[in-house]
Amino acid sequence: MKKNILFSAALVAFASIQLSYAQKHAMPQHPAHHDSLTGGKNDSVPQPSITHHHITIDGKIINYTATTGYMPLKDKDESVRAKIFYIAYTADGEPANKRPVTFVFNGGPGSSSIWLHMGAISPVRVHFADDKGGAPAPPYTYGDNENSWISFTDLVFIDPVSTGFSRTVKGVEPSKYHGYSEDIASVGDFIRMYTTRNERWASPKFLTGESYGTTRASGLSGYLQDAYGMYLNGITLVSSVLNFQYIEFAKGNDLPYALYLPTYATTAQYHKKLSPELESMSISDLAKKVETFASGTYAYFLMKGDQASPELTNKVIDSLSYYTGLSKMYIKNANERVADWRFFKELLRDNGKTVGRYDSRYLGEDEDDNGDGPSYDPSYSAVSGLFNGVFNEYVRKDLNYKSDLPYEALTNVWPWSLPENSYLDVSETLRRAMTQNPALKVMVCCGYYDLATPFYNAEYAVNHMGLRSDVRNNISLNYYNAGHMMYVTKDDDAKLKADAIKFYQGAIK
Repeated sequence: MKKNILFSAALVAFASIQLSYAQKHAMPQHPAHHDSLTGGKNDSVPQPSITHHHITIDGKIINYTATTGYMPLKDKDESVRAKIFYIAYTADGEPANKRPVTFVFNGGPGSSSIWLHMGAISPVRVHFADDKGGAPAPPYTYGDNENSWISFTDLVFIDPVSTGFSRTVKGVEPSKYHGYSEDIASVGDFIRMYTTRNERWASPKFLTGESYGTTRASGLSGYLQDAYGMYLNGITLVSSVLNFQYIEFAKGNDLPYALYLPTYATTAQYHKKLSPELESMSISDLAKKVETFASGTYAYFLMKGDQASPELTNKVIDSLSYYTGLSKMYIKNANERVADWRFFKELLRDNGKTVGRYDSRYLGEDEDDNGDGPSYDPSYSAVSGLFNGVFNEYVRKDLNYKSDLPYEALTNVWPWSLPENSYLDVSETLRRAMTQNPALKVMVCCGYYDLATPFYNAEYAVNHMGLRSDVRNNISLNYYNAGHMMYVTKDDDAKLKADAIKFYQGAIK
């Protein structure tokens, strides 16, 4: 497999998430810049910029402080090895030991926190062109976010090493931080340092991660407990992937074909490619109907492999065509196994269109209508310029943070160190953390049009964690008529906040 990275939505997905489509197809990428952060001594850390703001949410004025700057990562000899850029929003006048604090990051790996920051939960939000989440023509604008989580939690947005403005110091190879274990340790150490320096040990503590950020959050649940005795109250997993086997279309791994199928169906329904019977169904009912086939007849067929009977094979071909809108001949020629990148291209090939990976409602156009897969992801292109343009204006104008460094919204961090000869699976880490800390609650957020981390993958992961029934009740799943970045529409962003408020109330006793 080509090793390339996707964008999440964070649009930023991440390794295998990114390991998958973008690695097989050209995606916007460039090497990370590793300019000196200070131009001076390696161990010097600039003072943060501190600004004061207010926002009105639900008729209540919230005064808050924004802190923008770096946290140093040090070696055992106390020398600075890297500097992690962060932006923290803290409500004024409230006791820190009562106020929750939430550490937020996106995925990639190689993504900054720009997407959740500027699109979902911070006090500011990009202005979309319409209520459907479309991007306007540049230049772009932003404004107060009425759905900001600042109304019930302080927020700390983290850019892992090599992303955003975060860099290693001169003489330290960035690759030392590029890997699953290395990333968990560096972000975990940041969280400990922030908690200590800002006297937040007594605060209820939460993590929110998106895409590969859900992988990171699950890994951190164990790392923070084991390394520092830091027990969390809750974790929000936005567009999650806990086991990379579930998203890796590879020889000998038939599982993704079944797990992606319900999202193929919801996508085909959205683009009017299904029968009147299926078109008339609610999206949730359609999803359940296709899940029944995927976990039953189709799973049985896939397990039979070459021994599947002609009768069973024909039944599967008919059903796959019925649920996806793809022709029976195409499905037969694909050996009854349609990988995601093929679906992106094939569904609307006759219309000269491709569908997005992060959000299959978005449409793109290729140079021609031949080929197995699309040349780019239209759901990434739709938001990349909007988020980058707004953030670079906002951080300098409103947060008074000056830097000549390019802000790496999404950068190439390959090679990314992953477990050898196995799929990365953090579900056991999360299970162990939840078992040892039975107060830990987890909220899983799924988009019906997300073809980077499909909703059935999330369900399957939760159902195969091996949790005892009492702990299993600590996990809730929420669904959105949206894609990977379910917050790009006002309605879904409002639903995300409402779900979060309920979740936080349940996680803080």
